[in-house]
Parts: sequence; structure tokens; C-alpha cells
Amino acid sequence: MEGHSTEIMCSKIEARVGEEVGKMSCSGARGGSLHIIGDFTLHIHLLMTPAQGQAISATLQALGRRFVPYINRSYGRTGTLWEGRFRANSVQEEGYLLTCYRYIELNPVRAGMVDKPDDYPWSSYCTNALGTHNQLVSPHSLYLALGAGASTRQAAYRSLFAAHLDPDVLGKIRACLQTGTPLGNDRFRTQIEQALGVKVGFSGRGRPKKLPVEPVMDDELEMDPEKGI
Repeated sequence: MEGHSTEIMCSKIEARVGEEVGKMSCSGARGGSLHIIGDFTLHIHLLMTPAQGQAISATLQALGRRFVPYINRSYGRTGTLWEGRFRANSVQEEGYLLTCYRYIELNPVRAGMVDKPDDYPWSSYCTNALGTHNQLVSPHSLYLALGAGASTRQAAYRSLFAAHLDPDVLGKIRACLQTGTPLGNDRFRTQIEQALGVKVGFSGRGRPKKLPVEPVMDDELEMDPEKGI
């Protein structure tokens, strides 16, 4: 989701948006699990698993109905808060999901907002990497598979952030996000298209550069494209 007003879309307000989405997910009002929150200066990233087909769309539509009037009343403004309709795309779990974790939680570092991801307060990094309690965040099964215990799992997660994402990986994620293309391999995309009965996203096929293999552990305004979406 991208903010329409730079004056209004500050980090504290975007944190409230993340909280609203989390509350609706936790309450079962819309049906879904929130895994990642990234509230940035001009936009928000959410990584969610829907409980049913249209759950995420319904959640974000409800958010607009509840949150935008509140902001307008609070700040004496009128009109929409968002640049446009939210963008969404499906993500293949195996080989791609944890890369999206890193993409979102490293965004403030790429943008030069902080030196380390744990320095940024409006992100789920401290929950996933350090065990800081956040009732809004639900761990994905692939995150839980990083280790048998919490400390092992958190250490394994922190190790994923030892290096920045490759520029080619960043480019692929951004292209999929901007076009609504499923992020995954050709088989995954074909499955999505067969389920929907339509072509989705950009038409390029072939052999795109693969995302780095994730280690197996034991147990809408846009920012500068060089710094992050």
C-alpha cells in the first residue's frame, strides 16, 4: 500500500495501519495470518496468509473504510489517504518466502533510514530475529522450521540477514510486486493461472535467475528505486 500524502504518511501513522490489519487478522474478522509488517515513510509492506480466497482483499478494504475517515478527522483533511489500490501478489513458499521476509525487513536499511534492521521500530524484524513479543505477528511454518527452539530459530533467522539481497533478486521481487506477477518458478505461476483462469503479470517466461536457496536449519508513492520500493 502506498501513501498519497507525505505529510500524513509518517511512520507512526503507518504503524497504526499495521496494527489495524493485525487486529482484524487476529480477531478472525477477515481470516488470515500476518507474518511480516514493514511500515515505511511512504508505503507499507504486509506479508500475509489468507484463511480463504478473498480474505486479504476484504481485510484491506475494511481497513480503508475504518482508517481513512479516522485520519481525515484527526488531521482536518479530506480525500483519500492512499495513492491508489493496494498491490498484491502470491508468493511461492519453498525458496521464496523467507527471501520476502528479508526483502521487507531490510528495506529501511536499503533506504538509509537505519544501519541495522533491529534499529527500525516499525518492523517485525525484532519479533522474528530477537523474540520481541508482538501479538499481531503469527509465525509461518517455514519460519518455525528454522529451528526446534526459539533461540535456535532466531539465531538462524538472524544469519539470513548477514548479507544484503542480490540486485537481481531485488529486481525480480519489485517487478513481480509492481505487475501482480506471482513470485515463484514457472510451475507455480502456471498453477496460479490455471486456478484463476487468466494470465497474470508480465509475460516473460524462460529461465529467470533463481533466488538464492534458503539454508535448511537443523532443528502507493514510490521511494528511490535504488533504495527500495
